[in-house]
Amino acid sequence: MWELLAEYVGFLLRIVTLLVALVILIVSVTAIKRSREGDEQLQVQELNERQQDLRLSLQEEWLDSKAIKKLHKEREKKAKADLASQSTRPRVFVLDFKGDLDASQAPVLGREISLLLGLLRPEDEVVVRLESAGGYVHSYGHATAQLQRLRDKNLALTVCVDRVAASGGYMMACTATKLLVAPFAILGSIGVVAEVPNVHRLLKKHEVDYEVLTAGDYKRTLTVFGENTPEGKQKFLDDLEQTHQMFKSYVKRCRPQLAIDKVAKGEVWYGEQALALQLVDALQTSEAYLLERQAEARVFKVRLKKPLNFTEKIAGSTAGILEGRLLSWWPKLQATFFHR
Repeated sequence: MWELLAEYVGFLLRIVTLLVALVILIVSVTAIKRSREGDEQLQVQELNERQQDLRLSLQEEWLDSKAIKKLHKEREKKAKADLASQSTRPRVFVLDFKGDLDASQAPVLGREISLLLGLLRPEDEVVVRLESAGGYVHSYGHATAQLQRLRDKNLALTVCVDRVAASGGYMMACTATKLLVAPFAILGSIGVVAEVPNVHRLLKKHEVDYEVLTAGDYKRTLTVFGENTPEGKQKFLDDLEQTHQMFKSYVKRCRPQLAIDKVAKGEVWYGEQALALQLVDALQTSEAYLLERQAEARVFKVRLKKPLNFTEKIAGSTAGILEGRLLSWWPKLQATFFHR
C-alpha cells in the first residue's frame, strides 16, 4: 500500500514539474516575442536642467535652510526668464555612438538622425560622442554615410572623441564640421588591413584534397584551405589598395587641409599630435564642450533604445551578478595566488 502511494506521489511530482517547465517555456517565448515586436523607445533628457539639479543638490549640502529657500527662489525666477527665451535659443542635440567591428549601432544612429532632420534649425547643432577603433569597411561606410546626411544639409555637426577614433572610427569622425578630441585620445589609422590564414600545406602533408571551383577569374582570390596563387594574391592586394584610395579620398574631401599622403600610412597619434597634423580641430573633452554650450543653448541628449527581450534581461542580470562576484573575489584570489 505504502509503495503504491509513494509511486503515485512520485508520478504526480513528475507531472507537476513537467507542467511548470511547460508554463515557464510558454511565458518565456511570449515575453521574447512581445519584446521583439516592441517599438524603440525615444529617450530625451535636457542636460541643462540635470546640471542645475545636481549643482543645487551639492549646494544644499553646506547651506542652511534660509539660504536654500533663497536659492530655490532665485532658480525659479531664472527658470521663468529662460522660459520666455526658449523658443529663440539655439539647441544642441547629443547622440552617442560606440562602435564595434560591425558598427552595429549604425542603423540606430541613422534613425536618430532621421528624427532630428525634421526638427533642426540653421542655428542648431548635433554633437556626436564617438568611440570606435574601426572594423569592417562596408559597416563603417554605412555609419559614415549616416553622419554625411547632416553635412549634406549644411548643418553644424560636432564630433567629440574622448578615447579613440581610429580606422573606420576616424572616417566617421572626419565627417564633422568641427572635430574635438581629448589630449590623449587615439586618432588616425588611415589604412586597410586583411588577414587570411592558410592551411593548404598542412592538408597537402596529410594527403587531403580541397578543391575551390569558381566561375569568374576573381570570384575567389585568397582561400583558407585551397592553394593561393600569385595572381590571386596580387588581385587581393589591388583590392586593398583601391579601398585605401577611397578611404584617403573621403578623408581629404572632408578635411582638405590635410597632407593626406603623410598621414594615411596606417599610423595612429594621440590628440596633441593629431592636432599638430591637422587631423582634428581642437583639444577638448566632450564634457567641457557640452558645459560651454549649456551657457548659451539648450542641450538635449537623444537616444533611441529598444527594450531588452526576456533572454537579454536574464543574461544581463547574470553577467552583472558574475561581474560583481568576480570583483569581490579578486582581492582574495590575489592574496591566495600572488602573495605567497
